Amino acid sequence: MRLVVDLNKCQGYAQCAFLAPDVFAMHGEESLVYNPRAEEEQRERLARAVAACPVQAITADGLDGAGDGAASGREASDGR
Repeated sequence: MRLVVDLNKCQGYAQCAFLAPDVFAMHGEESLVYNPRAEEEQRERLARAVAACPVQAITADGLDGAGDGAASGREASDGR
């Protein structure tokens, strides 16, 4: 899976770092660092992180193939 963060759009809200800490991290107060080649097992967390970005600065190639995984993730979050 390939990730791209538009660092010109990113405002450092850190929602992605909170939801997918193995992929995203804040360096200092405003600088985001991330792994552009995320592992497949991070798919659900990445989908949530992409959706949670308030400025829509994150795009991820390969998330749209999640299909059933995204649906089951929503069901699990509805039950909590």
